[in-house]
Amino acid sequence: MARGFYHYLKQAWKKPDMQVLRERMIEWRNSNAIAKVEKPLRLDRARGLGYKAKKGFVVVRVRLKRGGRKNPKINKGRRSKRQSNKKILKMSYQWVAEQRASRKFRNLEVLNSYWIGKDGQHYFFEVIMVDPSKPEIQNDPRISWITNPSSKGRVFRGLTSAAKKSRGLSSKSRMLKVRPSLRAWQRRGK
Repeated sequence: MARGFYHYLKQAWKKPDMQVLRERMIEWRNSNAIAKVEKPLRLDRARGLGYKAKKGFVVVRVRLKRGGRKNPKINKGRRSKRQSNKKILKMSYQWVAEQRASRKFRNLEVLNSYWIGKDGQHYFFEVIMVDPSKPEIQNDPRISWITNPSSKGRVFRGLTSAAKKSRGLSSKSRMLKVRPSLRAWQRRGK
C-alpha cells in the first residue's frame, strides 16, 4: 500500500537525525525564548493539530528551562521538617509554554502545541496560534469557533489539549479515574 508524505514525516520524527537537531537547538538557545517562526518544524504534527498555511495562523517557538521549581533555601532556624523548599507545579511544561506564548502575543489565541526537542537545559515547544480578527479565520467553518467570545483566553482556563491532559481530563487519565473522582464517575453511570 502506498504511503503519503505525512506518513514518512511522522516516521522521520520517531528517530530524528540528532546531529541536525543538535545544531538547531544551539541556534534556538541563542535566539529569544519566545520566537515567531515562518513555518512549523513538524509539519505533520502541526497539520494534525489544526494548522493551515494561510493568513491568521502563526507558529511560535517557546524555550523553557528544565528542572524542578524550587523556593529559595531558608537560611534561618527551622525544624528540619519545615525546611523543605520543593515546589510541585501541577502544570506540564507544554501548558506553561502555551501560556507564555499567549502572554507575549495577546491578540492571538492558542490552538494547540507540540514538542520539538530538549537538551540538557531546555525544552522546546512549537505553539500554534490563531488571530480571531482575520476574515480568513472568521469565514472558515472549521476554525471560526475560535472567534467566539467564549473561546477568549482558553489557555488560561485549561481548555487546550495539553492543559486538559495536565488537569487529568484526557481519555487515558479517565481510565485511571484520576479526575473526576471515583464517586462522580460512578454517578455518571460509566
